[in-house]
Amino acid sequence: MVSADTHKKAQTDETIMEVTRWTVHIEVRLKLRASARFDTIRNLVHNFIASSERLALPCTLDGWEEVPELASSVEKITVCESLCTESSLSMEEMNIQIHVYKPSDGDAFEEFSNSSGNVNDDDDTMAASLCELPNRSHEGLWDSLIYADDIKMKLLDYIHATLVFSDANVDFNLVSWNRVVLLHGPPGTGKTSLCRALAQKLSIRLSHRYSHARLLEINSHSLFSKWFSESGKLVQRLFTSITELVEEEDGFVVVLIDEVESLTAARVGAMAGTEPSDGLRVVNALLTQLDKLKHRKNVLIMATSNLVKAIDSAFVDRADILQYVDLPSREAIYEILRSCLCEIIAKGIVLPVSVPTLKQVQIYELVNKPAGRSDDVQDRSKNVGLRLLALASACRVQGMSGRALRRLPVLALARYIGIGGIVHTTHQAGEPPRERQGALVEVWLDGMEKAVKEQAKESEKLI
Repeated sequence: MVSADTHKKAQTDETIMEVTRWTVHIEVRLKLRASARFDTIRNLVHNFIASSERLALPCTLDGWEEVPELASSVEKITVCESLCTESSLSMEEMNIQIHVYKPSDGDAFEEFSNSSGNVNDDDDTMAASLCELPNRSHEGLWDSLIYADDIKMKLLDYIHATLVFSDANVDFNLVSWNRVVLLHGPPGTGKTSLCRALAQKLSIRLSHRYSHARLLEINSHSLFSKWFSESGKLVQRLFTSITELVEEEDGFVVVLIDEVESLTAARVGAMAGTEPSDGLRVVNALLTQLDKLKHRKNVLIMATSNLVKAIDSAFVDRADILQYVDLPSREAIYEILRSCLCEIIAKGIVLPVSVPTLKQVQIYELVNKPAGRSDDVQDRSKNVGLRLLALASACRVQGMSGRALRRLPVLALARYIGIGGIVHTTHQAGEPPRERQGALVEVWLDGMEKAVKEQAKESEKLI
């Protein structure tokens, strides 16, 4: 006979198990000409996954090509990142969310002009561009962005939290949120790319709520008219167009204001008399329009800045998240350089070699030292990882941005390897020499090390 305490304990354990199930997102990208219904694909993918005992986190699934209905419609199935720190989970430990999407053509976008439509209005500067999401041009952008902190998951959780509060009809007078995110930090850290990647990710994750999504990128500089007192009207006109987009409740809209200090830095100078009063009208108009949009659950405002101290305090105060995007850490730099190297290996520019993960190379760093060049596959892989980690340390000392890091393979080829260096000659006993397309990884590491040193010398000349 089971005692009451035992029964109570069993109920408690069962409750804990339910709470600790991890949400795992599966993204299914369809082919451009796929005609299958999303629900049909979702069910087929769920059945395929259910046949597995465990799923690696994250990973790209394979084996689904053997299911004819999936093979004819699907391009890629990805198990996305999760808050779970485990490398894999069993079916019982997961709450699977499957997102099926078909990305739009990368060239599909629309432009918004400053022109009011009047015959005498010749100010036709592009004020904003609009593209449909998910967009093929943004595919892979999310995974390419590597940060030391969990910035990407933090932003996704924030959007989910605002939707929970909106769905519950929480009183704005008691709990307030503005749906405004401000990313700031040094140039080249991927702030604008992160905004675009987040918009792409949201269009996929929220596809069950919204039939379509759009990204509208505002050209901050264009909102200052050459005609005095017209700039405030330009802001109002643009946000009227945004409001019309948001009126479609089955669509999600992400508004990106890049270099927002161009707009919001003007008010302090205007009030002090050092800047035209037209700048004051721009800031006031922007703040008013933001306040009007905050009650809409299907819109997100994202802004970036390299000079956060120049931004008007009223705008900063409206940001629910004020996120600093720093230059990459040594560990993040290693991941960036590793992704670069793996890509050029995959494309045949560098001959195949195993490049250790960050966790592997950190273990090697603790227990091993480079033993020079070796023909042993495992020793060679260790040496590649340790050299790449040392290169990451040198890049961190220089304070190199992610943008600069991803240029290193190109600079290494252009300056220190040469086009002829990507053809490697092999010699085997009893056989004539053979030429193979691709350079040795050691040659590439030599070139990148030289490129980093050259970068340091050039940076010193700028001071």
